[in-house]
Amino acid sequence: MTDSPKRLAFIGTPELSVPFMKTLCASGYEIGLVVTGEDRRRGRGEEPSPSPVKGAAIEMELPVTHEIEDVKNFEIDLAVVVAYGSFIPVDLLEKVLMINVHFSLLPRWRGPAPIERAILAGDTKSGVCIMEVGEEFDIGRVFSRQEVEILARDTTETLRNRLIHAGCELLVSTLDNGLGEPIPQEGEIVWAEKIIPKEREIKWELEAEKIDRLVRIGGAWTTFAGKRFKVWEAEAIAQDVGGQPGQLVGDQVATGKGSLRLIDVQSQNRARQAFDSWKLGARLEENCVFGDG
Repeated sequence: MTDSPKRLAFIGTPELSVPFMKTLCASGYEIGLVVTGEDRRRGRGEEPSPSPVKGAAIEMELPVTHEIEDVKNFEIDLAVVVAYGSFIPVDLLEKVLMINVHFSLLPRWRGPAPIERAILAGDTKSGVCIMEVGEEFDIGRVFSRQEVEILARDTTETLRNRLIHAGCELLVSTLDNGLGEPIPQEGEIVWAEKIIPKEREIKWELEAEKIDRLVRIGGAWTTFAGKRFKVWEAEAIAQDVGGQPGQLVGDQVATGKGSLRLIDVQSQNRARQAFDSWKLGARLEENCVFGDG
């Protein structure tokens, strides 16, 4: 496609997709149909509620459907996919040109968790790719890409926000220029598997820097006094503090190399709080150890 497409379908579901939809409309692109995930319960006991994309589309007075096949019934130039979360049938890809926004520098970190995996691996850069939607996840050729630096204290949230900003700009400029000819992915293929809860468990025998990365992707947990204990914010310290891995020494926890200073924590069935406040109320015994259960 060499001409800039003007009438689009937008396919997405979570909150991170919404800025892309709004940016397209603000940039003069007409969205003829929005496809998103089904309404679902988003909290215990709550009634089913619309996805963030559906909620925004309704406010913008855009037509919305939960059926991906409905794309065939609308006159569009192409469909833009941003974190849809469901399979797109191959026969539909043969009838409708679709492009996808992916948060990595492909082919590194194909898959559902590219931001988290990049932080865990200690990568110094990430990025955004505008790519073809292929028959398998993230294998399509790439129309454009933009590198984004991973800062030393980036969390999943802070890096995601910068990737969204860069991605919105890249998407519009790519469409404005008429897509052009896509380029096959080159380099080592690395898969970004979804992070499961067990992977978020802190292994105190690891070096502090690796544990800090785990904390920065969110949801890192350990145990204390036999109960689940989450660490939401921490800082890796190069110096050892003595003691066995997991042992609390002052406001630092000994690790396999260096120590981890705890800043923001959450004990089981309690709200998040500053570590100093938790420590005051915890009535700690001497030489207490995390990861004990």
